[in-house]
Amino acid sequence: MLSSIFQVLGGLALFLLAMEMMTNGLKNAAGHHLRHMLGHWTRTPLRALMAGFVITGVVQHSGAVTVATIGFVNAGLMSLAQSLGVIFGSNIGTTMTAWLVSLIGFGFKIEAMALPLLAAGVGIKLISRNPRNQFLGEALAGFALFFLGLSILKTALESSALGFQSAGLVSADYGLPAFMLIGLLATVLTQSSSAALAIVLTAAAGGLIPLDNAAAAVIGANLGSTSTAALSALKATANARRLATGHILFNLVTGAIALLILPGMLWLVAALTDWLELDANPAVSLALFHTLFNVLGAALMLPFTLPFARFLGRLFRSKEEDNAEPRYLDNTLVKTPELAIGAVDQEMKRLIDHSQGLLRVCLDRESLAEPDVRPKADAIRNLNQAVTDYIGRLRAEKMHPSVVNALTLNIRTCRYLAEATELALHLVRLRALARRADFGALEPAFERYFEIIRALVASEEPAPKTVDEAEAVYHQLKAATLERMIRQEFSSSLGSQTLDELSAVRRLTDQWSKALFWRDGVTLLDNGAGQALSS
Repeated sequence: MLSSIFQVLGGLALFLLAMEMMTNGLKNAAGHHLRHMLGHWTRTPLRALMAGFVITGVVQHSGAVTVATIGFVNAGLMSLAQSLGVIFGSNIGTTMTAWLVSLIGFGFKIEAMALPLLAAGVGIKLISRNPRNQFLGEALAGFALFFLGLSILKTALESSALGFQSAGLVSADYGLPAFMLIGLLATVLTQSSSAALAIVLTAAAGGLIPLDNAAAAVIGANLGSTSTAALSALKATANARRLATGHILFNLVTGAIALLILPGMLWLVAALTDWLELDANPAVSLALFHTLFNVLGAALMLPFTLPFARFLGRLFRSKEEDNAEPRYLDNTLVKTPELAIGAVDQEMKRLIDHSQGLLRVCLDRESLAEPDVRPKADAIRNLNQAVTDYIGRLRAEKMHPSVVNALTLNIRTCRYLAEATELALHLVRLRALARRADFGALEPAFERYFEIIRALVASEEPAPKTVDEAEAVYHQLKAATLERMIRQEFSSSLGSQTLDELSAVRRLTDQWSKALFWRDGVTLLDNGAGQALSS
């Protein structure tokens, strides 16, 4: 009994190694094309589903595709609706492993095929000088080891079936929930649903467990595959956590439906097996069952992708995301710009307040890191874009000149604030440089510069004198930095970096000082509009 357990574990270890080699080899050989497909073939939920299916079928690892998709969502390169389509397709693509196991692993003498493939794969990897061919060789060797590991699993489980049953380790009396739990735990522990499926299929083919219990274990393995997404999203952005939640909910719904209609699905599997003239063995039946319930789940969820994405979008809301949402822009006012201008003004006040808050954080908070600033900057950027887009949608027919002037002022101020937001990180970097020991003699000048910028940021109206003071200190710091570079008191790279940051902060103060004219401009325009309307 103990030797059989070790044989099963050895076969599983070889299988996992093979999956790793296949995934890495194929992913590296076709990495650029796969990334392009994932980034550009996902315009609609249906195309995203097809992309997820194809990529997972190629790399044979749904977890790798899920993690890559979370990375795209993290970077803002893919929307939540698009990424959900990829997840649906990835679930279908992972069924390819079951078909490989059932059709090739149990239909041929594995060693006769696997050993020549292993030799060819290792030979290509060692002899070829082309990196892509080396990766293909690694994938081919992994493909061969896949079947060798499967052969060991198959032999071990077939020979020990009676021993496992007599020892009470496996029993049909456990019921469907127990086998679902076994499938789930096997996937979570190995972090590979393919490995769990291989164990279930070989156990069923060896007569160790009946077909209905094996089907329940397949459902459990499908649920366990969400653990990869859940783990990778623990410290990720809110959107990534939403995608992981969507993956878990999708697999839960799919698994629940499959479990509820399990007798009917097994009957359909038997009918399709006869109609397609497939081998009537448990491995093929389970592969077909795995495919059917994943296709059924994707077919049921695909039409609801957009509502599902909206539901997920309401989860894990951060303060920054709430700030990024416009509060006053009403789409019903788009056709009446004279009324919409009031809503725009209210939103502009929010935008200026949030921008002011961002700059204060960059100036005042100690030990501030760039990642701490980015969420707030992204929220302001999104709000700025929402205001700009709303103004662009206002109807221009017969628009009063005062409204045209007000909207022009708002657009111009949005541009100033957008650039100030982009440059805010340079304040953090300049403060970090100023704290270095190399700038000890310049510390008072830097502190003076930051104090002037604080005063400018706190100002509620244009402050030309403060701007002139900032300009004078900027030139003082620039000249002092150049002088120390010439004297070689610090490296040229450090000096160049300091000059770049100084220039960026100077540009920031310039854009912010221009944005401060918004309130004066609105007051003047309001007075002008009142006079024009009363005349």
